Amino acid sequence: MPTTRRERMRDATLLEIKEVAREHLRAHGPSGISLRGIARDLGMTAPALYRYYASLDDLLTAMIETYTNEICDAMEAARDAMPADDLDGRLVAVTRAFRRWSLDHRPEFAMVFGAPVPGYTEPEEGGVHQAGGRMGAIFFALFFELWRRQPFPVPPDEEITPALRRQLRLFAAACCGEDDDAPLGVIRLFAASWVRLYGLVAIEVFGHMHFMLEDMEPLFEAELNDLAKTIGLEKGSA
Repeated sequence: MPTTRRERMRDATLLEIKEVAREHLRAHGPSGISLRGIARDLGMTAPALYRYYASLDDLLTAMIETYTNEICDAMEAARDAMPADDLDGRLVAVTRAFRRWSLDHRPEFAMVFGAPVPGYTEPEEGGVHQAGGRMGAIFFALFFELWRRQPFPVPPDEEITPALRRQLRLFAAACCGEDDDAPLGVIRLFAASWVRLYGLVAIEVFGHMHFMLEDMEPLFEAELNDLAKTIGLEKGSA
């Protein structure tokens, strides 16, 4: 059904509010975001802005959801630029795209993955969680398909504690549905790989390796190559 003019105007205003909020985030950090300040920059009254976002938490939630989906869009574009049958190349491209977006959007990365915004309470369900599940699914679908195509060594189920098994299964169900048949060991190795790569990106984004390296890219590529070998990628990170 076509949208009405009123709906289009509302969508445009919502987008404008989020763009001004992004400018405030980049200029002042998360603590510098306020509905009153955004309303002032938009030439609106604060009560008028509340018709679009009922609270600051609602706006922050919309921002986090938007940034997470931006990451997903960048990763999917990098994945789809590679041939569909080149799983190795697709996984490497997705990983590099995650790093590139993160470095190009450091304040947004910090809002999604860093310390919580003071006083902010993330909703227990909704768009933020759906966007997070989308991101996990992009990585995991490629990872799991690689294992399906040519199984690489993974930890036996009996070596995984019951508490960890339960959480790994919940993750797989959120990403791939209840009928997913990924062995727990595959999910466990995926989790370890994600922690390793995410840790590298976060360290680089927050500038915690300046004491040792002026350029983190060679280390990132070396770690990516090591992980590629661990899961049997034919081309490494080349």
